[in-house]
Amino acid sequence: MAEQGTLILDKAGVRRALTRIAHEIIERNKGVENVALVGIRSGGDDLAKLLARQIAAIENIEVPLGTIDITMYRDDLDSRGSKPIGKTEIPFSLDDMKIVLVDDVLFTGRTIRAAMDALMDLGRPRAIQLSVLIDRGHRELPIRPDFVGRNLPTAINEKIDVVFDGERNPLEVRLIKS
Repeated sequence: MAEQGTLILDKAGVRRALTRIAHEIIERNKGVENVALVGIRSGGDDLAKLLARQIAAIENIEVPLGTIDITMYRDDLDSRGSKPIGKTEIPFSLDDMKIVLVDDVLFTGRTIRAAMDALMDLGRPRAIQLSVLIDRGHRELPIRPDFVGRNLPTAINEKIDVVFDGERNPLEVRLIKS
């Protein structure tokens, strides 16, 4: 576990936030018909799996689940250095689906823009909704989440660290000051 920074959400707090988000997804979409979850590697994909389990427990229906890698869609490839390309796994058609894109932390919006570009290359969803565990502000693009675990205004030089265990379950969320 992380030793530095301020604890924002403990394991129980993360679980409560994801449970609330699952209920909000169901409510907004009037059920889960034609709804699929797509998690952004890495972090969002683990949260999407947990949300899928929560939704299945509530609705007794398994929603389609996918993972998208956005490495090649990023607008900062030159400044980030060499990063490994992950695997996109979407075992269902996106066409006419309501896609809930899942990420751990929303900051500038650039990751979400890249994810939407990647999704649109794979199909034509009816709608794309955004779910994030933490919204920390500082948007550079006009992107707003539909489902938020916690709004946490931060300074530009601070960092949010979502800490996962070895099984990729979220343990806690910490605010790290630079």
